[in-house]
Amino acid sequence: MDELNALPIQHARALLTACCGAPDWVQGMLATRPWRDPKGVFAAADRTWDSLTLEQRLAAIAHHPRLGASAAAVPLDERARRWSAGEQRGAASADTDTRSALAQGNADYERRFGHTFILCAKGLSAEDMLRSLTERLAHDPETERTNTARELHRITRLRLEELLAGDAAREEAP
Repeated sequence: MDELNALPIQHARALLTACCGAPDWVQGMLATRPWRDPKGVFAAADRTWDSLTLEQRLAAIAHHPRLGASAAAVPLDERARRWSAGEQRGAASADTDTRSALAQGNADYERRFGHTFILCAKGLSAEDMLRSLTERLAHDPETERTNTARELHRITRLRLEELLAGDAAREEAP
């Protein structure tokens, strides 16, 4: 924790942005430093997440590629690209038909809800992802806003766990 707390602000900002692309979340997390232990980091992350407006939460979506894709709406650093690829591993190994169905489902979802489909996909097969996408396409906008926020929070938590499990402070600055 001492090393993570001692990082220069730019490096800490980059690490936190890789966890969650919502600028207000990142700024809120930076304001909670120094952290005493991982439990404190997670508590700060949850409090900061809970304080965000819907618009602030949705700002994080641009940092997530479509399921089965590697590029997001905004450029990602190497860590965020690596985490995203790992989380979507199941889609990368899908057969052509399933990849096609995911692409069509993503397009349908974006037309219906106005943003990229977000799913914490770590450990899911492409078929599981497609099933979730298909189910969520039937939701009303309010339900889907709630689901999207929940999934973004799950991804953020997962990435924070990965960040704390590694030795982020000893890595080269981005």
